[in-house]
Amino acid sequence: MPRIVAKQDNLNARNAEFSQARLAAPAFLNSVPKCGTHLLRNILRMFVPVKQQYHAAFIQYGILRQHAAAFSRNAPKLSWGHLLFSDDSAIALRHVHHIVQVRDPYDWVLARTRFFLSDTFQGALEHLKGGSVGIDEMLNMMIFGIHNKAPSMNDIFTHNAVSWLGTKAVLLHFEDLLHHVKNIEAAQAEPFFRALLGNCGIAELPDDWRERVRVGADREQSGTARENLQGGVADVPEELPALQKRLVDYAAPGLREVLGYPRNGH
Repeated sequence: MPRIVAKQDNLNARNAEFSQARLAAPAFLNSVPKCGTHLLRNILRMFVPVKQQYHAAFIQYGILRQHAAAFSRNAPKLSWGHLLFSDDSAIALRHVHHIVQVRDPYDWVLARTRFFLSDTFQGALEHLKGGSVGIDEMLNMMIFGIHNKAPSMNDIFTHNAVSWLGTKAVLLHFEDLLHHVKNIEAAQAEPFFRALLGNCGIAELPDDWRERVRVGADREQSGTARENLQGGVADVPEELPALQKRLVDYAAPGLREVLGYPRNGH
């Protein structure tokens, strides 16, 4: 099984710096892998008592039934993971506040490439590290998948995001979250975070919400933030090359459109 080797954060301790109100109903932070999962999770952890945070597992479909307690209405918890759409998933989340976070597939290809080439990720793709393949070939593998080793971009987005559209799940764009984190003093930030908390069942925006967001969004607390990835991934470009953008559109026609990309403004 793949392993993620990342440093531990101290956000449970930082949580005690703030007055916490009890979570009244379970909430699940779902996301496509490599779509800013840790940023969303760490911010929301600053608004929920640690005792109501489900740290037993990063919930995925394969272990869903073992962690049904995360979704209990009698003992509400904030939990997180990459939970694909299925009958079991829909039943488990029937009475749970549910957010699905995505990012622009163009940028996702780059993020997935950096992660797979880093030493933070350890799995069946070790033979691709250290310059064994060119970056262009690696980008294409992230788009089309690797036979019997890694799923395609289309499969990942289809089952982890697109299939949830039109349900009670609330779609969240990583770019919007990042924009408001970076511009937290702007007037638009307050209604954004008020709505985000509301979609998690947290009715009140505390007066110190900005400080809580700053603490949770500290990139030093995220073991999978780009600068905290272990190993060299310097050759990955900042923007997806034009041809690879065309390949994304070929491999997953209509994907960016159905997810709401390109975004206007940010």
